[in-house]
Amino acid sequence: MVVLNRIYTRTGDDGSTALGSGERRAKYDLRVSAYGTVDETNAAIGVARLATQADPDLADIDAVLARIQNDLFDLGADLSVPDTGEPLSYEPLRIVTSQVDGIERDIDTLNAPLKPLRSFVLPAGTPAAAHLHVARTVCRRAERLVVELSRTEGEIVSPAAVKYLNRLSDLLFVMSRAANARAGGDVLWVPAAGRSGPL
Repeated sequence: MVVLNRIYTRTGDDGSTALGSGERRAKYDLRVSAYGTVDETNAAIGVARLATQADPDLADIDAVLARIQNDLFDLGADLSVPDTGEPLSYEPLRIVTSQVDGIERDIDTLNAPLKPLRSFVLPAGTPAAAHLHVARTVCRRAERLVVELSRTEGEIVSPAAVKYLNRLSDLLFVMSRAANARAGGDVLWVPAAGRSGPL
């Protein structure tokens, strides 16, 4: 049970923060940066949902995003409690393989009706698609930090956590394509289009 009845505690005034295990680390610690960027990803998805909730044609995408936002809290909880091998007084929340499998099913469902890509797409198009691209790039940054954390001596990150972020960025890409497809199609990259100079 989470109880937040006081917003400021002053305990972080020295530049440290508490992990879920109670251990204190610097606010610039790699683990803190990793789960902090997962939180940024969640916030970016929240902004994208302003557009998906407003469009009845995107109700299926919005429903998946709602589930993803809950998953990302699970992932933040996972990353905030390092697996040290030491016993805890509770069972820490961890990302599990079924959550990764769920994203793969969503990718397959949304990708099935889309035309194969023959060019890179620009992060543009409808408001929903553009916001989903922003969420995708933040998710990629979170993934890079989590992978770096997983390869840092003394730090343990479950393979499912890394896979989850990798699949999520793919899902957000497919969602952006699906949103654009329902409104006319992808915005394609035109190589060297800017060489002709300004109009």
